[in-house]
Amino acid sequence: MESVYVILNLVVFIGLGLVVYWMQRKHFSFSKRVFTALGLGILFGGILQMIYGYESNIVSTSIDWFKIVGNGYVGFLQMIVIPLIMVAIISAITRLKASKGIGKMAVWVIGMLIFTTLIAAVIGIFYANVFDLNADAIQAGEMEIERGEAIEERVDTATTSIPQKILSVIPTNPFADMTGARSTSTIAVVIFSVLVGIAALKVKRRNEEAFASFTKIVEAFYAVVMQLVKMILKLTPYGILALMTVAVASTSWNGVKYLLTFVLASYLALITMFIIHLLLLAAFGLNPMQYVKKTIPVLSFAFTSRTSAGTMPLTIETQTKQLGVSEGIANFAASFGASIGQNGCAGIYPAMLAVMIAPTVGINPLDPLFILQLLVVVTISSFGVAGVGGGATFAAIIVLSTMNLPVALAGLLVSVEPLIDMGRTALNVSGAMTSGVISSKALGQFDADIYRAKLDSEDDTDFVS
Repeated sequence: MESVYVILNLVVFIGLGLVVYWMQRKHFSFSKRVFTALGLGILFGGILQMIYGYESNIVSTSIDWFKIVGNGYVGFLQMIVIPLIMVAIISAITRLKASKGIGKMAVWVIGMLIFTTLIAAVIGIFYANVFDLNADAIQAGEMEIERGEAIEERVDTATTSIPQKILSVIPTNPFADMTGARSTSTIAVVIFSVLVGIAALKVKRRNEEAFASFTKIVEAFYAVVMQLVKMILKLTPYGILALMTVAVASTSWNGVKYLLTFVLASYLALITMFIIHLLLLAAFGLNPMQYVKKTIPVLSFAFTSRTSAGTMPLTIETQTKQLGVSEGIANFAASFGASIGQNGCAGIYPAMLAVMIAPTVGINPLDPLFILQLLVVVTISSFGVAGVGGGATFAAIIVLSTMNLPVALAGLLVSVEPLIDMGRTALNVSGAMTSGVISSKALGQFDADIYRAKLDSEDDTDFVS
């Protein structure tokens, strides 16, 4: 009998997918399709949980099928990340007249990411103290204890010195890094691509013919990769429909209600930091509402997928096609933003955890010295946090262990981790795009006409047309 209900659920899911497809055929805008898919996913997921319960075998089996669409889409995006980074960065650099501008790009992009992470940490500390969050007030069940033990086991692998962190980004084996073998693989691939681009510029001075042949090959690969990106990104609304359905249907809302204060404090902090992003854009003479309208699709996907790295193709294309950012800076911002200075996962979250856990070991979370030390540790530790599921836990381990706080207490939040991670990931991506836009504007590589342009009434994203 269970199989009948599973088949019925699949039929409904396919029907919802056909609704999204009908909207595409009728030329509804990309944003409208994304929001419709998001709403349908929430509605369908909620109905499944109400009828069967989140622990039901029917829901579990149905979710396995839904994940073919949701996780499959994320997998396709992850597939294209490394090829996109490599050809886009090399292509952008070979178009430069000299290699002098690359250093300025990197300084601006990384500087903005670190600066916003520092602000995010301040906001996390503020809200944790305002809500008087305290780990002693949270009851630990069997699941929380197991998660805490698992986190403790990861301490040794997470705590590395600053010199070790610097060495870890060197692409000693670029081919291994192309497989994502390390948490710093993305940065390593970026560095490798930059070096190849610089080498090509140097070849240009001595052998124009060889340089022309190389750039022709790179541009051909770039055209093919970009076409592949467009093909994959057309599936975004269907991926969001599946991911949102799975997220809502499988969430334990009983666990959430006991940690509602932490969830509320976290989302207020995330929203506040997003407003800071908008204020920074306004400070550079840019209309924040244009940014909001044009980034809704990519932020919606980041929210549902919970992967900054997987969102990178969308992040890059949104910057170049909708926000007027140059290709080189867009790739730098998206690539570095997936591993450095993540405002949500490496800024707000570990800062809030540290403040929440401090009273359990007799530390006053309002002590200025504690706050100053925490800000420094969070900022430095934000380097090399992988932009995939578990990145926030990794960042928390580094911060808590460096501050001599019990890392196992982070396991108390296991029941609300997915819910908070959605907002954290969206903020990470917004931080990367904000860094790209501001850096592009500051370096004179910004197309204001593209940024100011109104969204197309039929399809608001060139890359999915």
